[in-house]
Amino acid sequence: MLLAAASSVLTAALPDVARAGAEPLLAYGARIVGDDARTRIVIDFDRAPAFSIHYIANPERVVVDLPATAFGFPAKDLEARGLFKDIRYGTMDEDSARIVLTATKPVRVALAKVQADEGGKGQRLVLEAEITDKAKFADLVKAQSWSEPVSPQTTSAIAPVEKPAAGSDFIVAVDAGHGGIDTGAIGVDTKTQEKDVTLAFAKALADRLNREPGIKAFLTRSDDSFLSLSERVVIARQNHAGLFVSMHADTLKQKDIRGATVYTISDRASDKLAADLAERENLSDQIAGTATATEPPEVADILLDLTRRETQAFSISLAESVLASFKDQVGTINNPHRHAGFRVLQAPDVPSILLELGFLSNKDDEKLLLDGEWRNKMADLLTDAVKRYHASMVANGG
Repeated sequence: MLLAAASSVLTAALPDVARAGAEPLLAYGARIVGDDARTRIVIDFDRAPAFSIHYIANPERVVVDLPATAFGFPAKDLEARGLFKDIRYGTMDEDSARIVLTATKPVRVALAKVQADEGGKGQRLVLEAEITDKAKFADLVKAQSWSEPVSPQTTSAIAPVEKPAAGSDFIVAVDAGHGGIDTGAIGVDTKTQEKDVTLAFAKALADRLNREPGIKAFLTRSDDSFLSLSERVVIARQNHAGLFVSMHADTLKQKDIRGATVYTISDRASDKLAADLAERENLSDQIAGTATATEPPEVADILLDLTRRETQAFSISLAESVLASFKDQVGTINNPHRHAGFRVLQAPDVPSILLELGFLSNKDDEKLLLDGEWRNKMADLLTDAVKRYHASMVANGG
């Protein structure tokens, strides 16, 4: 046997699938795309397969059980990548086959479905996995049973994320930029690392927000650990964030430039400064060796949508609220609301801003960035901005 101890959460089947004793299914094509936060696997079959999904701990694995299947695609087409460091598949006995996906970290299968291919000649098994935490993975393992029969369904089996109840707290994701091996910018005088500045500000803001009734803030990272840009986005979405605020303190070649800036996402940068900053920030994954590959068009529907117009409009509204709070209180650069293609702002359904608190390349800004009183003042002003934004959304039925 391939497996010793396990359990089952997702199950699905179609009425016209291959049964025991019937001609084996033919898996004639496969592909895998994604990164260290979200990965999709697509397997092409000659007809719709029944399937069940189980989770195994130590190490974390996802097991996909199938009827008798002949695997006819090249092994290189399903080489491990993204969330998975090892992928094995093959026959279990004359009536069954199995795919075992060994994960790099705790995962959950967010989507599992069978759908017709574009030409209508075959069927595809689509599995979409995303990161989760150790406790939630343990719950998945504990909640399942291998002995339960597969229940017939017609389309898919999905492990849902619980939706927040009506009237629940307004959730804010506070993201401390950089971390771990990715130090970010370095202060011109004190050699302070950006990752430490952003974490201190993120903690101050989260603490301040959590003192407000009806608002709940959480940190994407609470210590000096590395998170990929995709992980930050997925963490915000999994926690049902209504806002995402990513905090930074960059450096510029022009050391006389100082002040805060608020960035929102756009396919086209507002100016060269914004374009250069986005390019640098998007290199964070490469520093840690987790650069994201460009995905083929066929999987674009599962990736985060950069151009969701409604969310972009909300992000702009948030940026304007922040700048209104800063007026006459915090120095800003010229044209303080700018935009560019920041990958950390890509959540399709979470209004997001990147806040440049100031520049570590400027001596005056550096002093403020290290000042506890100024940090608390910024937290107060940002909290006012979030409250004003939230109130406007509630007033407009958002």
